[in-house]
Amino acid sequence: MSFRKSFSKFFLVFVASFAGLSASLAQSAELQTVSSVDVARYLGRWYEIARLPQATQPSCTAVTADYSLNEDGSIKVFNSCRIEDPVNGRLITIAGRAAPVDASNSKLEVEFFVGAPKGNYWVLELDADYRFALVGEPSRTSLFVLSRTPTLEPETLQKLLDLAVQKHGYDVSQLIYTVQVPR
Repeated sequence: MSFRKSFSKFFLVFVASFAGLSASLAQSAELQTVSSVDVARYLGRWYEIARLPQATQPSCTAVTADYSLNEDGSIKVFNSCRIEDPVNGRLITIAGRAAPVDASNSKLEVEFFVGAPKGNYWVLELDADYRFALVGEPSRTSLFVLSRTPTLEPETLQKLLDLAVQKHGYDVSQLIYTVQVPR
C-alpha cells in the first residue's frame, strides 16, 4: 500500500474520531442556558414547532403551552395537543406548576403530578423579543422549539437547530416537526 493511501486512511479515521469526540464533549459539557428570563415577558401562549420524541406526546399535533402566574408566584403550566389531527383529533390537556430554581429564571422545575418527580425546563436560547425559544434539559433527551406563532421562519428554525447541535450538544436526527393549524 502506498504512503499516500495509508496517510489518507489514517487522516479519515483521525477526522472521524475527532468529530465524534467533539460531539461527545459537547454533549458531556454542562448545558448552557440564557443568562436571564423575564418571567412576565415569557408568560402567555407558545406553539411547539418541533420536539425530540416524548413518551407523553404520542402522535401529538397542534401542541401549545400556556403560562400564567399563580398567586404564590409560581408559574401555571397548561399544555394541550390534539392526537393525530390538528383540527379534529382528540384533545389532550395537562396542567402543572413550574418554579425557577435560581434568580436567572432560565432553569425551572416543572411538576405535573403531586409527588411525581419534577422535570427540568431549561431555556437554552431566547429571542430578544421573546418570539421564539429553544428549551431543553441536562440529559439532552428533551428538546423543544417554541414560537409565539404556529409557524417559524425556516431560517430561524435552522439557526435554532444548529445551536442545539453545535452549542448544546443535542442529536436532532429524531426531531419531530409539529403539525400546527395556521392562524
